[in-house]
Amino acid sequence: MKELKTERLILKGLSLDNLSDFFDYCKNPKIGPMAGWKPHDSMEESEKILKSMITSNEVWGLYHKKDSRLIGTIGLHKRSSRNKKELGYVLREEYWGQGITPEACKAVIKYAFEEEKLHKIEIFHFPFNTQSKRVIEKMGFIFEGIRREDIKRFDGKYLDSFGYSMLKSEYEKKERNDDNAKT
Repeated sequence: MKELKTERLILKGLSLDNLSDFFDYCKNPKIGPMAGWKPHDSMEESEKILKSMITSNEVWGLYHKKDSRLIGTIGLHKRSSRNKKELGYVLREEYWGQGITPEACKAVIKYAFEEEKLHKIEIFHFPFNTQSKRVIEKMGFIFEGIRREDIKRFDGKYLDSFGYSMLKSEYEKKERNDDNAKT
């Protein structure tokens, strides 16, 4: 994974050295259900998932520059098309509401369109995840629709997912407008 840097973050590959921090936030009952997965019950469960993320090479660890601590993950996941990927993220609860996720998203979106040359990025959230909805809208993603009973959650319940996307042309237009606003 290419290392990306923002004002407060370093986005880089994960390692098993991150297991303690990873388990610490993945066991939080407020974290996993927002993304559709159950809170982790054991360090062994976290280790298995962390190894899978390392192997996939689709997920960056979010490390806060002030202490180099793993505070979350952000990924660009391959789906059916070579020209699009799905963005997803998780953040340790004590960092919610500080603009960390939009900061990380901006870096990954730039990387996706400028270096990976993607045509489209998709992103989804569950109806109850209003925090993620705010991040998605703040980043400029366009609402495409609702996928009814799209995901079977860990507890067996089917959940709708709200889908958004951003095209490369929309990203480029937004970047031009942001550049013009600075001058």
